[in-house]
Amino acid sequence: MEAKAIGRYLRISVLKLRKIINIVRGKSVKDALAMLRVLPNKGAKMAYKVIHSAQANYKNVYPEETADGLVITKICADQAPYLKRWLPRARGRADMLMKGNSHLIVTVALPAPEEK
Repeated sequence: MEAKAIGRYLRISVLKLRKIINIVRGKSVKDALAMLRVLPNKGAKMAYKVIHSAQANYKNVYPEETADGLVITKICADQAPYLKRWLPRARGRADMLMKGNSHLIVTVALPAPEEK
């Protein structure tokens, strides 16, 4: 039993977001949210919202289950379409600015029971 949340078109570069999600990959949701709450990065706030949403989705889909002990089973940041902007340069020319966007996908589930 798992739940999923997706943050789309997040206005942050994929590389910057991946640095943040590598910190919380495989951790429990409670620990991950505590870590992200104190990190000063912009991506930490975005990742916090998506992980919190995945936790809430789990509670809505499985109301009879307790959400204690949820673990982040999958978290990945993918490239979204660029925002293309123009920057004026010398002699009437222009350079294109490529502003990066990201999609963040989070899956949470209860850990599998240990085999005896």
